[in-house]
Amino acid sequence: MPNDHETLSALQRRAFDLRIDNLTAITAAASGHPGGTLSAMDIMQALFFGEMRHRPNEPHWPDRDRFVLSKGHAVPALYTVLAHAGYFSRDLLPTLRRLGSPMQGHPANFITPGIEASTGSLGQGFSIAIGMALASKMEGNKFRVYSMIGDGESQEGQIWEAAMAAPKFALDNLVVILDHNKGQIDGFVDEVMSLNPIADKWKAFNWHVVTCDGHDYTSIQAAFAEARATKGKPTFILAETTKGKGVSFMEGKIGWHGVAPTQAQLEDAVRELRAAKAGFEATIELGGKA
Repeated sequence: MPNDHETLSALQRRAFDLRIDNLTAITAAASGHPGGTLSAMDIMQALFFGEMRHRPNEPHWPDRDRFVLSKGHAVPALYTVLAHAGYFSRDLLPTLRRLGSPMQGHPANFITPGIEASTGSLGQGFSIAIGMALASKMEGNKFRVYSMIGDGESQEGQIWEAAMAAPKFALDNLVVILDHNKGQIDGFVDEVMSLNPIADKWKAFNWHVVTCDGHDYTSIQAAFAEARATKGKPTFILAETTKGKGVSFMEGKIGWHGVAPTQAQLEDAVRELRAAKAGFEATIELGGKA
């Protein structure tokens, strides 16, 4: 059975723990991408704790839905979600980027349960996802395929070649999500190479386009539901996100694209996230909306 849909409050509560584990792993490695992992975290949690059919105790179940992380440098977020979902122990997370660890700096599907494709060369994961979606169609629509791409990655020509291909084959079992945090390693996307008007471009390529708040679980779930209801063409979800989401001194800061926190910075971030979680839980206990 796939994971059941969780309550909104359960997703929101776990989001704090996911961010703490993610940053702890990156700090232990002294290497990684905190900005883009924090921006992508809520979308990945929504996928694995509600949207996708999958079995953590049977990672190669043939009828599982597939998720391909095309922006492979954000894999610490995926490792964190997979660990919380039960694919492997959370104790492995601090071994990120160590020699011999299955927690490599980019996804490696042959050594890590739950990883569908080895990615990191920008643009290629999206193409792999198209191949998977085609295979599903040939087998009678057995599963759906989801792929996350990044802003800087969207400047790659391969993204647009793939974007032309998917509608040609009417891959309505394919959903591509742009983690639109508006930053890349060289600066703000609009200053490096603007993607705008991004939604209009994907519409012109004959995709069904949905925009959502990539940190609001109700908005994310509504976007996924609209994608499932769309027939005859693939869906592109423009997820508006914030780089470094959840940590005040990281939010919206390009400098946190690919720099690991120091131990002191990690402690500040964890303190802030734990305080935010405590405040959230107090709101729930008082009967506030969640």
